[in-house]
Amino acid sequence: MRDRVELAVPGAVVGAVGGLIAGALSAFVGHPAAWAAATALAMAVPLGLLGGGFGLLVGGGRFRLGVFAPAALYWLVGFPMARLVAETSTGVLLGGGFTPPDDVLGFLAYQGIVSFGWAIGFLWLHERIAPHWLDKVRARNPLAQRWYERYVTHARVLRESSARARRRRAARETTARTK
Repeated sequence: MRDRVELAVPGAVVGAVGGLIAGALSAFVGHPAAWAAATALAMAVPLGLLGGGFGLLVGGGRFRLGVFAPAALYWLVGFPMARLVAETSTGVLLGGGFTPPDDVLGFLAYQGIVSFGWAIGFLWLHERIAPHWLDKVRARNPLAQRWYERYVTHARVLRESSARARRRRAARETTARTK
């Protein structure tokens, strides 16, 4: 169980930090401190849980490394749900009741559009944090070791592909100069 939880850590951290940033932005635009704190909590918890779930899916081999489509589809469903949870629970955290949006379907549709931006940022951060985390825990976690090896292989393939592209480009430039 601990091995799987460790796979979820990078995604959970990225998701939770995203929620905390939402709270900070809420304070920045002038909302009262209690409202900003409620927003941070209401966003950090669902985004952290969903981010951890994403890490489990990638770590378990369900999603390929460096591929955007699975992340986009995951967050197309997950982000609107997290936003709906946050929107309806903020009132409860402030001592009131549940406050769902007036037009739930319109709200979810808009959040689905926004989810693509979230997916890009989430995936970018996750791909930068996860390898460092996995390197830390791989000595005691065989699941992390396998995932780390997939990152190393993926990085090697990308580096080799980039080197081939540079060589082809240099050859074309040389050919163009000699004509």
